[in-house]
Amino acid sequence: MAAPYGFAVCNELFQGMPFAESCLEIRALGYTGLELAPFTLGANAVDLIRDERERLRRAMREADLGFVGLHWLLASPTGLHATTPDKAVRKRTWDYLYSLVDLAADLRNDIAGKDVVMVFGSPKQRSAVDGMSPHDAVQVLTEELAGAAPYAESRGVTILLEPLSPDQTDVVTTLAEAAAIVKQIGSPAIQTMFDVHNAIKEREPHSRLIREFAPFIHHIHVNERDGREPGTGEYNFRELLSTLGALNYSRWISLEVFDFSRGPIEIARDALHYLLKALPSTALPQTI
Repeated sequence: MAAPYGFAVCNELFQGMPFAESCLEIRALGYTGLELAPFTLGANAVDLIRDERERLRRAMREADLGFVGLHWLLASPTGLHATTPDKAVRKRTWDYLYSLVDLAADLRNDIAGKDVVMVFGSPKQRSAVDGMSPHDAVQVLTEELAGAAPYAESRGVTILLEPLSPDQTDVVTTLAEAAAIVKQIGSPAIQTMFDVHNAIKEREPHSRLIREFAPFIHHIHVNERDGREPGTGEYNFRELLSTLGALNYSRWISLEVFDFSRGPIEIARDALHYLLKALPSTALPQTI
């Protein structure tokens, strides 16, 4: 039985390499998808003109890499904040996010036949600031996401509210909180995702969490709890992959690491090799 999901990698690991070359290297390693961080594309990614967007899309297509979507949405440009009481800053931030929806839609290549996603993490740009309580910030975030949902849906893009650990932010720190917001908004264009590293403070076993909130989980990030690549720590990836397989999870599993000290090829190669070994014996991934 073939696993219905595909393995992808986040491109900041390869940002020191020319984009087209990195696409070919990533595909040669066995990955079938590429997830992009806008800050790697320029100081203001939404300023990319049509020809530049087409160049990126073509490079992924020629390497036979599916375009997964975007993450680290608000890392640049500077001065963005999604929940601030400063209405001018908030409007500028959400206008930028709408423009990222357009960028994600323009980069779609449909190679893998999966949804194009935007992973909304950005802890510093969503935390409660300027006297606002976390509760009030969550309300603002929910209202703004609900407002963005129709446009994202019209462009075929799914925005994923990422639960983050409490040491990073005070706004949406558990999968249960993220799922509650998704249910409140009630749009197919607003969902959530699961990240091993960011779930470090969850109280329930991860397999139980994933089973409970499976209908809302539209993406997976894999990494060790300390942010290194799978296989360098003690996380039970076999259990994670078995759970996803049992649930017939059919979307992307993306490698996202925060320690680049060993170099991109070695990290990406060893991580995928480890994940393939951790697969249940009845499943083969969509890789090579």
